Amino acid sequence: MAKNLFILNDPPYGTERSYNALRLANSLAKAAGEEVRVFLMGDAAACAKAGQKVPQGYYNLADMLGMVARRSTGVAVCATCMDARGITEGELAEGAARGTLAQLTEWTTWADKVLVF
Repeated sequence: MAKNLFILNDPPYGTERSYNALRLANSLAKAAGEEVRVFLMGDAAACAKAGQKVPQGYYNLADMLGMVARRSTGVAVCATCMDARGITEGELAEGAARGTLAQLTEWTTWADKVLVF
């Protein structure tokens, strides 16, 4: 089984990097023999904020993250990055959890591939 770690750094909107990362993560998570984990850092922490209201027809990163979470073995959000942006655990989208640098270190050594967006 291939183990893939996605590390996202970009905000949910204003750039399509996080959107494209979650598209790929979701696609890989559906593939046989692929295991996926996602770690959100920096401005990407906002991707995990529940209750995002976006214009009709526009992608919702929290919803996309939830789809990945249902198929993956972990979605974590950097605790320091959450605190810096005033995001509490109670505001995280379903499937996302507060994470630490120690957890990211463990996930990095676990992974066969690390994809950074």
